[in-house]
Amino acid sequence: MSILKINTTDFLKLAKSHPVLDVRSPGEYQHAHIPNAISFPLFSDEERKVVGTAYKQESKQIAIKIGLDYFGQKMRSKVEEVERILENHSKEKSIETDKTILVHCWRGGMRSGAVAWLLDLYGFTVYLLEGGYKAYRNWAIQQFEKEYNFKIIGGYTGSGKTLLLHALANEGKAVVDLEALANHKGSALGALGLTAQPTQEMFENLLAESLFLEKSKIENDFIFIEDESQRIGNMQIPNALWYTMRKSKLYFIDIPFEERLNYLTIEYGIHPTEKMVNAIIRIQKRLGGLETKNAINFLIENNHKESFSILLAYYDKWYKKGLFARDNAKDLITTIKAEVVDTATNIQLLKQNL
Repeated sequence: MSILKINTTDFLKLAKSHPVLDVRSPGEYQHAHIPNAISFPLFSDEERKVVGTAYKQESKQIAIKIGLDYFGQKMRSKVEEVERILENHSKEKSIETDKTILVHCWRGGMRSGAVAWLLDLYGFTVYLLEGGYKAYRNWAIQQFEKEYNFKIIGGYTGSGKTLLLHALANEGKAVVDLEALANHKGSALGALGLTAQPTQEMFENLLAESLFLEKSKIENDFIFIEDESQRIGNMQIPNALWYTMRKSKLYFIDIPFEERLNYLTIEYGIHPTEKMVNAIIRIQKRLGGLETKNAINFLIENNHKESFSILLAYYDKWYKKGLFARDNAKDLITTIKAEVVDTATNIQLLKQNL
């Protein structure tokens, strides 16, 4: 057997069909990791700190000896854990169990080398990411700098743009869902009912993977993506990708205010009043003191529609400003008149204008 070092692109291709072990510490993994990689730490956060301190303050050899003390106790359990991972993987994929495993650490150094050596010794086929997670991050950033043929789906808040994206994805079209990746719906109320957003770095990793996978589906064709401000909650779309989006063709689904208001009242009216009030308070500087007070009072009175009407007017104003702030806006924007928020109807109107 032998340990095979491969570059990031080949590593990610193999990752589609084989498990990836991230042997960095739990804290490093939690901050950000390759999507779908499994946390398989060689050292705990505290152990990593001890080894790192010894490396800096004493010597490489002392650090290695301390690391071996930690690693030696875990060898058997680590091998058995990989056996379980491969068995579960084969069940999930409904395939025969094989012994292929992918491994990486931060820079492709001692941690991944130690784990790869152990697994190779036991008889697994081991692929090691050359340059480690650091090389992967360079790859991820490069994805944002590529040219993409985007078709941007635009529209005021409450136009059902995300529903259109989902419908296109179900048809097999190439789609990048920014809000799903950011785990946020974009507006002040966009975090309601959702778990915490990822870190910025993790968002970028998820976005890079999505771009890579969707672009691989097509040749000389386009990717659908939703029109967004550069910030989605706490996440920021990388500058290079944002500039590409801003010069792409945009299809503006123009739905009457009242129809969108009815849709939003149903969608967001289910959330607890306290959480909606807190969300509105976070934008009070931009919304203005009087409008903030009125929106909150309507919520307290259980009059969601009047409260959301204030918020919708606010977002319409800012969306329109951003819509026409792009260069060559008149040439890039195609307006599609729609009467209602109805996915089946509006998807047909969109296709007629592509």
